[in-house]
Amino acid sequence: MTRAGIVTFAGAPNAGKSTLLNRIVGQKLAITSRKPQSTRDRVVGIRTTADSQMIVFDTPGLIEPKYALQQSMKSTALVALADADVIGYIADATAGSPPSLEKAAGLSKPPNASIILVLNKIDRLNDEQRTALVEQHPDAAFVSATNGDGVDALIERITLHLPESPFLYPEDDISTQSVRFFVAELIRETVLEQLQDEIPYSVACVVEEFREGGSPVYIRAMIYCERESQKGIVIGAKGAMLKRIGTLAREEMEKLFGVKIYLDLHVRVQPGWREKSAFLNALDWRTMAADDDT
Repeated sequence: MTRAGIVTFAGAPNAGKSTLLNRIVGQKLAITSRKPQSTRDRVVGIRTTADSQMIVFDTPGLIEPKYALQQSMKSTALVALADADVIGYIADATAGSPPSLEKAAGLSKPPNASIILVLNKIDRLNDEQRTALVEQHPDAAFVSATNGDGVDALIERITLHLPESPFLYPEDDISTQSVRFFVAELIRETVLEQLQDEIPYSVACVVEEFREGGSPVYIRAMIYCERESQKGIVIGAKGAMLKRIGTLAREEMEKLFGVKIYLDLHVRVQPGWREKSAFLNALDWRTMAADDDT
């Protein structure tokens, strides 16, 4: 007998959903950033053992949308909740007792899937704080995605809730998403890391060309900003910052994919792109992601 199904991680921004997905899959797939709302699209990771397969969805943080981009993000999260066999409702344990998932997601009724409350970041709690949370939420899973505490027990618990099923994907797959998607994410993560305190995060990255025929693999990607001032910051004096972003992102790609890469990186201004549904729809949303400057 084998078990297989979709496990959706949902919760507020910065609850640690992406770090937990990476920990469970054993591979860095999702962006992990101190900046809230760094996840802008559903990221899929697959964990397969001898008798179980989890297709784990990391989703955008649950927020009230203010413009077209955030509305798309919330829709992505809600669809992932509806598709789930098991929901891991991830909450930051340091923030105290969380609201219900229905309230956090704006749902009129609970989802049909099994829901496990996962209180993350327990490594930051003292004994008194942890005892209080255990008393308030005795059925919750207490974990630290950062150091792995409690994660094995959470995996076992999730597995018990998966339906009996043949595996849904080949055993050696770690994601259902394209290489282009992860290339764009690695570039965007590098922008966040290098410019955390200097640029509003209205930045998107799109892979425009990907040629695998030769060595190195040729990748041309475009970083979109909303204003000329942002473009100048991303490029830097005499192109120094863009060169640094390209070098660091390329090194991470080569480690992830195991091939030599030539990364041809450019920056373009698209005023107010986060608020323009037509612009968002014209891009492949599965390979495009962006962050918030609010």
